Order: sequence, then C-alpha cells, then structure tokens
Amino acid sequence: MERAWAGMDIGRQHHHVAVVDTDGERLLSRRVANDEAALLEVIGQVMDVAGQVTWAIDLHSSESALLLTLLLDHYQRVVYVPGMTVNRAAEGYKGAGKTDAKDALIIADQARMRRDLTVLDGDDELIVELRLLVARRRDLAADRTRAVNRLHDQLLAICPALERALELTNQGPLVLLTGFQTPAALREIGIDGLTDWLRARKVRRAAALAAKAAAAAATQHTTLPGEQMAARLVAQLAEGVITLNEQLKDLDQLIEDRFRRHPSAEVIISMPGIGVLLGAEFLAAAGGDMDRFASADQLASFAGVTPVPRDSGRVHGNLHRPQRYNRALQRVFYTSALISIQSCPDSKRFYDRKRTDSRLPCPLRLDSVIESRRRSGSV
Repeated sequence: MERAWAGMDIGRQHHHVAVVDTDGERLLSRRVANDEAALLEVIGQVMDVAGQVTWAIDLHSSESALLLTLLLDHYQRVVYVPGMTVNRAAEGYKGAGKTDAKDALIIADQARMRRDLTVLDGDDELIVELRLLVARRRDLAADRTRAVNRLHDQLLAICPALERALELTNQGPLVLLTGFQTPAALREIGIDGLTDWLRARKVRRAAALAAKAAAAAATQHTTLPGEQMAARLVAQLAEGVITLNEQLKDLDQLIEDRFRRHPSAEVIISMPGIGVLLGAEFLAAAGGDMDRFASADQLASFAGVTPVPRDSGRVHGNLHRPQRYNRALQRVFYTSALISIQSCPDSKRFYDRKRTDSRLPCPLRLDSVIESRRRSGSV
C-alpha cells in the first residue's frame, strides 16, 4: 500500500494506535505500552503496512515525548490533532460510546482528511531545556504565592497588627518570623536585641524592621487561642518561603544562561516590556524557530491576540477571541503589554489613547494588575 495514516490516542501508561487507508478503512488497531521496545515494534509494524505513513497524535506533552522522539528518529511525518478537534469530530462518527480505539480511529481519519494540521518537528536541546525550566519556575512561583497566603492567614491568628506591618514578600520579615512570631516574644527581646539578631543574619535595614515589628507587638497584649501552634507553623512557613525564594533565584540564573545562548535573545529583549524571563517563556511557547511562522499575523493568530470574525448574513464586523490558541504565548504578549505601558512612552501614549476611546469598555486598572503579578512572582 502506498499511503496510510496512523492515529495515536496518547495515554500515560499505554497508547492506542489505529491505521486507516486512503478510503478510511481500518487496517490496524491495537494497544501499545508506553515503552521503547513496544513502541519500536508497533512503529515497524505500521511502516510495513504502507510505503508512506503520516502519524497523528492528540497530545503533545511529556506522555508523548518518547513516542514523538522515536518517530522523528525514524524520519516519520507527525501531525498534531488537538483534543478539542477530536471531541467535536466524534459527533460525526457512528456510535455514542467513547473508547481509546475509537479516538485513535478518529485521529487517524482526521489526519487523512485535513490539510491544516500542525506538523511536529523535534525541538533542539536548548528549547527543551527552556521549556522545562520555565514550567518549573511557574510551579515554584505558584507554590510561593500559596505559602505566602498561608503565612498571612497564620499570622492573623497570632497578631493582626504584626501581619499588617510586615511585607511578607521581602526577605527581612521572613527571616524575622523564623525566630519571633508572637507579640510577647518581640517585646521580650526588645528593639535593640531584635536589631542585633537581624543584623547577625545580614538583614537589610534591620533597625527599621525591628522598630516596625516592636511597634506592632506593643499594640497587642492578649494571647489568642492556639497561639503557640500558630507560631510554630508561621516559623515553618517562613522558612519554606525563604527556601522557595532561593530556588527561584537559582532557577532564574539557569533560565538566563540558556536564554542568552539563543541567537534571537538580544532581539527579543529589545522589545518593550520583554525581559529575560518573558523572553524565555516566549521561546518555550513559540518553539524558538520563528521560520515556522510565515508572518507576524500568523504568530499573533497562534497567540490568540488577533480577533476572528463571526459574521453571518447582514451581520458584519462581529469579532471575538479565537478558541484555539497558545495560552502560554498569549500570557507573554499580554504581560509584556502591561509592563511596556510603564517603561515605554510610545506604549503609554497608545494606551492612553485607547482609554479615551468611547467605544471601549471601562479601562483596566493596570497598576493593580502589574503589582499583583509582581507579588505572585509571575513577572
């Protein structure tokens, strides 16, 4: 047989492969373990069916990494069929049930009929490393945000005035809370003793921080229920946030080192609102090779920042956000736009002009959005 299409329904432990011919007739359907030996066996089996095979997968993530690498090593053509496309196409096939075998068949049949599917190429080592580092940093930043929120809540159960006085996203207050959490403990050590304790741990502006904490402790002499246990938890949470800050700092250095190696790094960071971290996210989301985008409009469409029409009959100019777009890349563009308003005069003038446009809805409070994102570590 000259041509065939193989659809792979991706899973963690097992995949399901279905092969169809030019008429859409099923030639092969079987379950295969997500293991190198089993995948090599099924790849050879499918390649024996036809001289040219187009492979299609519905999930481009860690579950399909081994399969995709093996296929590309065997010079196979691989296309990506989004899961949403598979779910919608399933309504046009007979049967109301849903199985891995049916999904694999639909994936193969969609690859046979459609000409607009994305062809997957292997990313180079640098882009893969950036993608891993960016994902890891996103997880750590989310963990830090959750830990800081828990720290605020636990500190309220001890002394609300102390919780208001300390900026828990800074290193100094976190170091203070590892040693002293209750108003009684702060009054006992005093301002001078607390200042010396903080300076011994290389805390900046130790005197001012000690005075602020002592003033907050002086406003409360009542011991709240569960104060000792809450104090213990506060100390643990503060140490955890400090550890997360150190991990993020080390991770930022790794990201910058990899990002600077990319040939387009200087061009990317020259754009207003984009620094090293957002530039690394941009490369990780876009794949690093800009040649895959025929124009800037295609890149904007891929990022979901270009509205698409929804016209019908006499209704024209009805634009809406597309449903299929890369959300990570859209976040890069939106965040860079927010930052550029504060750093680039041209962007600021453009934003002010749009604010005065009566056709637009109530303008976004960008200052509060940027500050909240900085607190969460996302920018």
